[in-house]
Amino acid sequence: MISPHGGKLVDLVANDKERDCIKNRSLFRLKVSDHKLRDLENIATGVFSPLEGFMNERDYFSVLDNMRLSSGAIWTIPITLPVEEETFKKLRTGQEIFICDRDENLYALMNVEDKFLRNKSKEALGVFGTEDLKHPGVERLSKESDFLIGGRIKLLRRLDHGTLSKYMIDPIETRRLFHERGWKNVVAFQTRNPIHRSHEYIQKAALEICDGLFLNPLVGETKPDDLPAEIRMKTYEIMIENYYPKSRVILGIFTANMYYAGPKEAIFHAICRKNYGCTHFIVGRDHAGVGNYYGTYDAQKIFDLFDDKEIGIIPLKFENAFYCTKCQSMATNKTCPHSEEFHIYLSGTKVREYLSRGEMLPETFTRPEISKILVEYYDKRR
Repeated sequence: MISPHGGKLVDLVANDKERDCIKNRSLFRLKVSDHKLRDLENIATGVFSPLEGFMNERDYFSVLDNMRLSSGAIWTIPITLPVEEETFKKLRTGQEIFICDRDENLYALMNVEDKFLRNKSKEALGVFGTEDLKHPGVERLSKESDFLIGGRIKLLRRLDHGTLSKYMIDPIETRRLFHERGWKNVVAFQTRNPIHRSHEYIQKAALEICDGLFLNPLVGETKPDDLPAEIRMKTYEIMIENYYPKSRVILGIFTANMYYAGPKEAIFHAICRKNYGCTHFIVGRDHAGVGNYYGTYDAQKIFDLFDDKEIGIIPLKFENAFYCTKCQSMATNKTCPHSEEFHIYLSGTKVREYLSRGEMLPETFTRPEISKILVEYYDKRR
């Protein structure tokens, strides 16, 4: 099976004995947001391998300057832990602390190995390619503290993902499942949107060359106007039940947060799926993009900057898919010879217009069962 990024799958989830020994200690308690708790869990379970904690200064600037950790491993998104200035001044390197949620529930033990100041301008440009506060990632960055701490963690408590918990699968489990099913080649699909015909088309095209599909929707923090994860999951469940060979698909949630970092996030998403045990990763149009900040296929082009063996997972690059009334099927410009007058695709704005009026979406765009779920959701919002 494909090796995890960095060669070793990180496992920093405390067992019962470790947890009992640790939790009764009297240590400083750092309250963090759910955003950082999700990072914490993904570090501990190996999704973010080879990270073993929040980044130190050396790794932070190496990622911004070189798209690599200080070890040389490819990495494109800083995974950091900001703290308030007063807390920053109190903490000392070598100190152990507890990480808690806002209600002081204990989640992890952390060794503060480094304290440093972030460079927000450099980070915004290095990750998002812009300092525009209208970019959701830049806006979030602007509101976070300038003071960072880094260090190794030990997870003492798992997050409660509510109704989505049944689809929570750690990398050690996906790797076991892929092995048990005899899947040599596994393609991963990242999405934060409800499934539509274009998604279905490229997923099934990928299944023609791979043994299995790991459908891995992101359910961490997204923009307020993105569809809730629970609604999106219903659309995936229906598609698998009715339109996919069940023996060749595994559905599992990706609990990472959305950065909307376009090309840099495409690399990050691919590395995480490599850690799950996937050998291929679908990169479509404007992957992890937002607004007009990135070129349509920039997220595909960035993979060409690296040696294939270094990334270790094969990107499957798909052009924008559409329904062609002349072909009477889904296609892309690579497979369809007809002009745009025969092509049907809907923008997000157009989709919202349909749904806000309570109208079903065209069947050339999405399956009727999916359209019904979306219409019902929008009806409840009105």
